[in-house]
Amino acid sequence: MLTILVNYRQTVEVTSPTTSCAVRRLTGTLGAEISGVDLTQPLSSQDTAAIREALVRYRVVFFRDQHLTPTQQVAFARNFGELTPAHPLLGGLDENHPEVLVLDSLDYKLGVGDVRNTGDKKTTSYNNRWHTDVTFSAAPPTASILAAKVIPSFGGDTLWCDLVNAYETLAAPLRHLVDGLVAVHDASGTFSRFRDEDKSGENKQKLGNMSPVRHPVVRIHPETGERGLFVNPTFTAYIENFSPEESRAILGLLYEHSIQPERVVRWTWSEGDVAMWDNRSTAHYAAADYTEPRLMHRITVRGERPFGTFGEVEPLVGSIA
Repeated sequence: MLTILVNYRQTVEVTSPTTSCAVRRLTGTLGAEISGVDLTQPLSSQDTAAIREALVRYRVVFFRDQHLTPTQQVAFARNFGELTPAHPLLGGLDENHPEVLVLDSLDYKLGVGDVRNTGDKKTTSYNNRWHTDVTFSAAPPTASILAAKVIPSFGGDTLWCDLVNAYETLAAPLRHLVDGLVAVHDASGTFSRFRDEDKSGENKQKLGNMSPVRHPVVRIHPETGERGLFVNPTFTAYIENFSPEESRAILGLLYEHSIQPERVVRWTWSEGDVAMWDNRSTAHYAAADYTEPRLMHRITVRGERPFGTFGEVEPLVGSIA
């Protein structure tokens, strides 16, 4: 039985003998909860196809009460493509799970966001900025899979916004403008503390080897053909061919428009939950409103170079004549 909540008042049930997944839509723009499937077990091809279809359609999907081990999370993620290493700057969970990035509120290796010290304890987390994962690479991930291991008793929600809807609801003259723009994405500013606090110099060298990249401001989704904004305030440095003031003004307008409540879904975590999102059509934000430990495991699926309305963009800033 495939169940789709079309809106808050109407539910449509589609009977299918090929999948056990039930899909419940969460908002009018993005987000769906999937039940009836056990992610700790191998997926059938039918269930994999149903999850992929829901992911592309609803941008982000959620699964309750899964309690995946790292090995099970890796196995689930591999249904959707080749996996990347945990992070361009960080190692994985362990030698057996190099794909698993540990996001621990008590460990600020990334140095992103506010870190407040109360005595000998750190509070809040990193990632409390709107961002799309790893857009500072030439081929950002297609999707991310996040598993909740330890959740605080309050706070720590994650929010996602729909960047396709954000583009589609811009005024027509503004859509026409941004269709032809290219933005530069850069990790150096966001991860500067990660570099500066590394006494070995290894992280400084890694950051030094990561050149800024160019992506279209409007990305064409490779599976649906939809156009969506592909900029975010964490990794997008500037828009080419505009003054710094003009670039900031355009980006600020796009960011404010993208995160309006009508195009945002917010998930309150429980231990064992899994979220999977389409990194090509969303940005997300981890709310840093808690003081208790929060531990998550993230895996990313390898992606492709983004295409804009004018085709592929040469990614390396230094290679542009």
